[in-house]
Amino acid sequence: MDKKKVVAPLVCHGHSRPVVDLSYSPITPDGFFLISASKDSTPMLRNGETGDWIGTFEGHKGAVWSCCLDKHALRAASASADFSAKLWDALTGDVLHSFDHKHIVRACAFSEDTNLLLTGGFEKILRIFDLNRPDAPPREIDSSPGSVRTVAWLHSDQTILSSSGDAGGLRLWDVRSGKVVQILETKFPVTSAEVSQDGRYITTADGSSVKFWDANHFGLVKSHDLPCKVESASLEPKFGNRFIAGGEDMWVHVFDFHTGEEIGCNKGHHGPVHCLRFSPGGESYASGSEDGTIRIWQLGPLGQIEDNSTANGSTTANANDGMSEVTQKIDELAVSETKKMEETQVDGVEQKVVDA
Repeated sequence: MDKKKVVAPLVCHGHSRPVVDLSYSPITPDGFFLISASKDSTPMLRNGETGDWIGTFEGHKGAVWSCCLDKHALRAASASADFSAKLWDALTGDVLHSFDHKHIVRACAFSEDTNLLLTGGFEKILRIFDLNRPDAPPREIDSSPGSVRTVAWLHSDQTILSSSGDAGGLRLWDVRSGKVVQILETKFPVTSAEVSQDGRYITTADGSSVKFWDANHFGLVKSHDLPCKVESASLEPKFGNRFIAGGEDMWVHVFDFHTGEEIGCNKGHHGPVHCLRFSPGGESYASGSEDGTIRIWQLGPLGQIEDNSTANGSTTANANDGMSEVTQKIDELAVSETKKMEETQVDGVEQKVVDA
């Protein structure tokens, strides 16, 4: 067999501190987009295919722990250690609304219909904000066993899921009653939870294990134990035959979904991998690391071993000549150079997190 040509990843610089969350938009008429959250307090928006920088959202005064785009990629949301969650206009970069909290906000997620924003954090309270009435008090669900680490919607916005940074398990809540309807038991706290595009599976990472759950009947479908602690995992969205996982060993691993066999290993980050996500079409995936970079990797054909161990260099993608109207509007903005915040200001807020 001929040796596979190693394809270097697209390396996206820009963040001055660790990248702790990544989220892709669905595919829109203008393409798809990638938003990143970082401890440097400034979420960034990029072209999801090329990794080209589009804009920076400025306004938070502490580490940003979570970020997401709505299904049209017209609005963004972020959750921060400055005790707030913010709603942004993804075309202009303007803050549309700031939702004040009483403690660090760790996670946020748009509902499928984009009318609601779900948040959670150190207050141990899940909040649901009506984006059509942003000044109205949120609905609160306050029986979380500990600080909220991850949140997501499923079942056409009828169910929400959350994990805690203090206890194992994934809790599923009925939105109408505000009650827990199911607990998916895990030995360690769930650090990553993802609902598959087709709504069939929930992918979780806890300790050194990646688990796949039936999103409708809540049974455990598969569980794979990895040789190191895992912080994030993501299931390939188109065929569901592969998944990626990354954590403290600084590598991005590719596994066969059915057998758990490792079929690829991407080396290049210089710090633990905190977040991983497949692109909406499944042709590539992005990783964010303690080293402050985002790397976008191309997915090789199934059955072909991937090894990007020598792909440590930076690759800069050319901007598309036929840039979309959305991207043009954002690029035309006079986005100021990312302000270098005093480490004492950011760390002063982060001291309360203690790397939760």
